Amino acid sequence: MSTVHFQAPLVIDNKDGWGPTDDTFQYKDMPYQPYSKSDQIGKVADWTGTVYGDKRNYNRYRSQYGAGVGMYQYVHDDDENTFQIVDSSRVPKPAFQKRSRYQQNRFNSQQNQNRFSTMQTGFTGTQKKSKTMKNLEMDRIRQMRKWQKQSGNRTDTRQHQAKQREPSIRIRDDWQVIEEIQFSSLAKLSLSTVGDPDELSVWGSLEYYDKRYDRITTKSEKKLVMNNRTLHKITTTKDPVIRQICLTRGNVFATDAIISTLMCCTRSVFPWDLFVDKIGTRLFFDKREDSPIDILTVNETANEPPPEDGTLDSAKSLGMEAVFINHTFSQQVLRTGEERYKFPNPNPFIQPDEENEAASVAYRYRLWDLGNNLSIVIRCEQDCVQIGPNGEEQFVNIKALNEWNPKAGSNLDWRTKLDMQRGAVLAAELRNNGFKLAKWATCAILAGSDQMKFGYVSRQNFKDASRHTILGTQNFKPQEFATQMALNIDNGWGIVRALVDLLMSKPDGKYLIMKDPMKPMLRIYSVPENSFDSEDETSDDEGEEQN
Repeated sequence: MSTVHFQAPLVIDNKDGWGPTDDTFQYKDMPYQPYSKSDQIGKVADWTGTVYGDKRNYNRYRSQYGAGVGMYQYVHDDDENTFQIVDSSRVPKPAFQKRSRYQQNRFNSQQNQNRFSTMQTGFTGTQKKSKTMKNLEMDRIRQMRKWQKQSGNRTDTRQHQAKQREPSIRIRDDWQVIEEIQFSSLAKLSLSTVGDPDELSVWGSLEYYDKRYDRITTKSEKKLVMNNRTLHKITTTKDPVIRQICLTRGNVFATDAIISTLMCCTRSVFPWDLFVDKIGTRLFFDKREDSPIDILTVNETANEPPPEDGTLDSAKSLGMEAVFINHTFSQQVLRTGEERYKFPNPNPFIQPDEENEAASVAYRYRLWDLGNNLSIVIRCEQDCVQIGPNGEEQFVNIKALNEWNPKAGSNLDWRTKLDMQRGAVLAAELRNNGFKLAKWATCAILAGSDQMKFGYVSRQNFKDASRHTILGTQNFKPQEFATQMALNIDNGWGIVRALVDLLMSKPDGKYLIMKDPMKPMLRIYSVPENSFDSEDETSDDEGEEQN
């Protein structure tokens, strides 16, 4: 077997520098491009040269010895040394090459100047045309000033609202802050172990719903008629039924309006407050007389909420109007004059000297187990009863949404959209009144209601807040409506449980829970026992002095 010998190639070493030597015959008379080992190789071959060159990478891949293009140019040996071939043709610019900022600004300036010159040439010649040009210019300046004024007023209004929003109650120097809780922390809480409640007692009587109101449309609207029925708003500590229940059952007591405010507090924007009395191992969640909790907010969660300027469409005026509409609507849609659905116990708040008829309302006192030996008793309300499709009796909560100005913010015109696009109208209300609707759904779930009825009530004249018409109604099951608006009841119970645990760890006394007027947070104060009593006396004295 023969072996193959490897023959090493001839390598010529250049001892004087880098590159081929003079002895290398096959590379003789060929141009040599200096090369550095630190140069970056960006392209294998560029056949376009300077025609479609990308200038962004020109310096990046440029050799430190220069381009070296001159040594590859063709030169005829027989011509004179001064003779050169000059290419006078214009190098075309690539179609995709972008102009620099200076070139673009210069191009735009030239275009505008040419356009203005053309307009000026067209308008010159007669005095009438010159006046037309001047009028157009004045119209343009006048329109620009109008836009600037509107934009400035809108900005000033937002800043004015942000500066003028004040706390719902005046904070005194002797009130001590014991806790500040951010809404972002409350939104993470959850308590899923709360089961079905125990029905302790039911009081009051209910009238039946008039189903003719379900057939109302914008073309057959019905006038809202004021009634003189009395609707009692009794606080927790003044409720005689709760005073009896607290002796044997429960250790936390509240109303559905207070608990729904706490459970949905992360959606609130406007300031509100409520106070808590801790007596031993019992907590009483209560509110002040004429508390902001009793006022129904309007467009609270809208991008542009109503102003606080005291006008017809201010936040306070709209809230009082909404309270009037809800009370009137909830009693008008009932079949008055017929026999009521009566519970074993009569209305506990009717006084013997009352002249007006009591409103149709039922009070359910229900108990929930919060765990850790904590149980809460809540007084829940229902507005009427109706006959279901199978002949069963269904308990209903009735609420009213009011339209005050379809051109304000992102509102829709109900008279043109309600019949054909009721879903869009409801979506706008969920966006603009998310906190109010969440409280209504929570109250219906706590009361165990079978249905929720919403009435769409609008002003007859948008400049008159005293006359209204009913444009339509809509029905929902409370739990389905809560799911539609992404309302998590477990999160609400988690918020209530966290506040109960916090206050149970404090000494006996009176505490104030206040929504910060500007920030998404709750602030809890420790206040003296007579704080709100002295405030009521002060307000009464001021009223007498003014009279």
